[in-house]
Amino acid sequence: MRNKSNKRIAGDCKITLSPGEHSDLIRAIIEEFASRFAPGSVLVYAGDTGEKWGYFDAVLLSELGVDVDSHGKMPDVILYDTERNWLLLIEAVTSHGPVDAKRHAELSKLFITSKAGLGYVTAFQNRSVMARYLSEIAWETEGRVADSPSHLIHFNGERFCGPYC
Repeated sequence: MRNKSNKRIAGDCKITLSPGEHSDLIRAIIEEFASRFAPGSVLVYAGDTGEKWGYFDAVLLSELGVDVDSHGKMPDVILYDTERNWLLLIEAVTSHGPVDAKRHAELSKLFITSKAGLGYVTAFQNRSVMARYLSEIAWETEGRVADSPSHLIHFNGERFCGPYC
């Protein structure tokens, strides 16, 4: 994955993800979701099935008030929307579950010191996969289906794809 003009990555970094369905979904989040729903955002973190820390801008996350250790249960992708001062915490669901109430609480605790607002997104490859987890998805989060890239599913609340302060 090359640094695209609409996605800032520290330096002229190239990200290499392990092959597989999970990595394909992470790639779609970085390349398609970000450009549509968080244009100009900065990639902070992208997990990898082979290398847990596939890409991590620890300096940027620290500047935003969050310091994590290697034992923290990071989401699959973190984007920083500089314009709106939001951190979007995104789970890519292929084998593990969505941002449910438990995961929402875990992420809220991990990012409690963030100077940016927190938004929670669960990404799926298609609606068939999403249907298996629909009853588990936490309220006040967003859902995204990769095979319908121009749509976002809003799970109630007053804000759309942003933090609840």
